[in-house]
Amino acid sequence: MTGVALIGAMVVILGGATVGAWMLRRSWSLKAGKAPWRWTGLILLLLSILWPAWVSGEARGPFIALTLLPLAAFTVIASGYTLRPAKAGRTARGGLAPEPAERESSTWRTALRWSLAGPIGMVAAMGLGISYAVWAPGETQTRLLIGGLIVPLAWGCAMAWTLADSRILRAAAVLTGTAVAGFGAAMIKGFT
Repeated sequence: MTGVALIGAMVVILGGATVGAWMLRRSWSLKAGKAPWRWTGLILLLLSILWPAWVSGEARGPFIALTLLPLAAFTVIASGYTLRPAKAGRTARGGLAPEPAERESSTWRTALRWSLAGPIGMVAAMGLGISYAVWAPGETQTRLLIGGLIVPLAWGCAMAWTLADSRILRAAAVLTGTAVAGFGAAMIKGFT
């Protein structure tokens, strides 16, 4: 397929996907008579994905279509964008993020928050990773790799949550329960 033919096929794909996405959007906005618009839009989107396989090849055609489909949908969505004026009663905040909750500072809260963000969060994350490696289907190497990748992600989530949450005892209960449940589930099954 030449470059001009490929560009022509891409224009047709983009046009069909745009019309299909517009029909779906119209069906969602109607009160009655949605089915014909919905089915026509879905069929047009399906054809926009499938027919390029015959024109551009089995791999290249659907790949190009699936790449252009979100662009067409975004174009339809962006075409309905309206800028509304701000309401009179609102005032602008000083920053983008809300202010953290005012916490009473005490030694035991600081120590508990530090231990939850550090070692207890790490143990809970390891429980999740090991439990995944034990229970998930698939090859052993894949399970170990994904389980190992879960640990830092879960640990980071635990850190962010415990440092942001005002109710420290709730965080302690959830992280302790997660660690017990994760390691308990791993011990029940065992690594085979």
